[in-house]
Amino acid sequence: MKTKFILLSFALAALALSCQRPAELEAPQPELVSNPETKLVKLGDEYAPSSFMVKFQTVPSADDLAACYQDGVLSVEPVFHSVKGKEELEHRFGLDRWYEVTLEEGQDIDRSILGLAALDQVQVAEYNCIPQKASDGIAYPVPEVFATKGTVDGSHNDPMLKDQWHYDNQGSKAYSPTAVKGADVNVKDVWKNLTCGDRDIIVAVVDEAVCYSNPDLAANMWVNEGEIPGNGIDDDGNGFVDDIYGYNFVDNNANINWNNADDSGHGTHCAGTIAAVSNNNKGVAGLAGGSGNNDGCRIMSCQIFSGKRGGSTSKAIKYAADNGASVISCSYGFTSSFASDNAFYRYSSAEIDAIHYFEASKNNPVLNGNIAIFAAGNENHNYAHYPGAFVDIISVSAFGPDFLPTYYTNYGPGCNIAAPGGEAYHFASKDKYQLSMVLSTLPKDIAGSDYGYMQGTSMACPHVSGVVALALSYAKQLGKTFTVQEFKEIILSSTDDIDQRIASTAEKTYAYGHSPLSLAPYYHQMGTGAIDAWRLMMHIEGKPSLTAQIGKDQWIDLQETFGSSSVSLTYLGVDIPMSTIEALGLQKISGESQEKYPCTPEGECYGYVQFGRLHIYPTKIGSGKLTVKAVGGGDHVGGGNNLPGGMELDREISIIARDVPGGNGIGGWL
Repeated sequence: MKTKFILLSFALAALALSCQRPAELEAPQPELVSNPETKLVKLGDEYAPSSFMVKFQTVPSADDLAACYQDGVLSVEPVFHSVKGKEELEHRFGLDRWYEVTLEEGQDIDRSILGLAALDQVQVAEYNCIPQKASDGIAYPVPEVFATKGTVDGSHNDPMLKDQWHYDNQGSKAYSPTAVKGADVNVKDVWKNLTCGDRDIIVAVVDEAVCYSNPDLAANMWVNEGEIPGNGIDDDGNGFVDDIYGYNFVDNNANINWNNADDSGHGTHCAGTIAAVSNNNKGVAGLAGGSGNNDGCRIMSCQIFSGKRGGSTSKAIKYAADNGASVISCSYGFTSSFASDNAFYRYSSAEIDAIHYFEASKNNPVLNGNIAIFAAGNENHNYAHYPGAFVDIISVSAFGPDFLPTYYTNYGPGCNIAAPGGEAYHFASKDKYQLSMVLSTLPKDIAGSDYGYMQGTSMACPHVSGVVALALSYAKQLGKTFTVQEFKEIILSSTDDIDQRIASTAEKTYAYGHSPLSLAPYYHQMGTGAIDAWRLMMHIEGKPSLTAQIGKDQWIDLQETFGSSSVSLTYLGVDIPMSTIEALGLQKISGESQEKYPCTPEGECYGYVQFGRLHIYPTKIGSGKLTVKAVGGGDHVGGGNNLPGGMELDREISIIARDVPGGNGIGGWL
């Protein structure tokens, strides 16, 4: 992807970007342009040779369509299938004005597209550009014997979970000689205490086909129950025949096919990170894969790659919107030549119109729409590629097990948030390269195994998609509702600070196979920080999350919990449940504090408050909740025969223990 555009001024990167658009998206107004060449849109260098799209200024009449039948034009058909009940939404985003023009064999596409762009009725003439995967496409299969061996996590019994450092990184040198504790998405305690997923939350993987027969994916695949398999009839009337697990937008049929020549298992790998069936005593775990009780989020396959061929991404995205997906996970991009977001939006490509239509469709009880997640790209450019680079779309950069940017990741303007993407070259031995990558599911047909490793922002993207699916599951469980805009802001503020790690390491070196990487360009350029699943769940609850550093006896300021007068309040004690003591590895406090500040029923002290600060000593990375009790309006609680006193204040707060000093980057507590 050789994206070329003028870099925008981008202070505070991704947090600001999501605040630029109103909650209810609107389509751009048609722009009357007299010069046909200024109407042309080309998202990339590779495009279909015999078809292109046009967008009319208004819904076209029969005469408008007839005018398109110039020399060599074979057909002019709507790009998008209209769904009953969604006509108003389709019209709002201009989907009813997009038409696909198919040419006779041998026709010059440049001449034809310029000819139609000259028509006054046409607003945009756009090439059918081929998307590019945001990964090197190289998979490293895991021998089947390792799929059934190994230790297990306390909440999940998936044998290979111990190798998924990207979920729970304990700093093991088995992942990388430079592995850092907490270089992960911090999901372990979410699984144990909050949620593992929800069947009603569907994530569409817009990518290579998802291997729906993979033993760790089959039970979490979305199945179109309104369709009768193989009867050649569109039983549910959604415009697609026999679409059981999704649709193939490359060959335009329901044959979701993951074992074509040059396929890599890319889509299946992304799907496994999102929702491989968890706690099934088999293979790997997915972030939103459930608890083993048929309660995981579901995966819809929207196939846009088949080998080296690409299909319509915009049609795939509309399909996801119309068939129940709440999240689209898009590990692809285009070789764009736009100069700015304004130029991209001015022309209103079919891609952006479809994404905004998806975001405005309501497929879950939590939001007034849906969430789109994109990979930032793998060119090591100091900007994200489109469409993820667009102002109101979440774009994901990648870090490795060392909690540093990967050598391939894009960064800077348009990159909103970071997640584990995996990275080769951490070991001197080539046969260990894959251990620092991301472990997930693969199609056995082409990989020789159901599991394997890959790397890329393609792998970072589904980490955010999976965490977002978990968050929607938890919000549904709590009965919380948000606007799409509010939820995007919560996602981007639910991060751990990666900049302290970048600033403390001037240069990143590799054991073998790659030159040293200067880290100065990445400082403040990895979006709002690293996605943190626990912090996101706490934002949904409405609770602040305070960060503690492991291995340190410390005091944590409670001002943002109790206000600026926190230092002068009278504190009654701290209740710390055993689950939090275990999750954080809290050290028992002895001596006078043990007797004066008991925080368990047994009279033991694992933390206390003085002068508005919480004293704790965590030894393990993890997350948990505790309750701080204080008096508002006096030095004792009023009531009964006591002198007038204050009101008891019980505030539950979240503590996240990491291997870095406190703080969580730009995001913070909203």
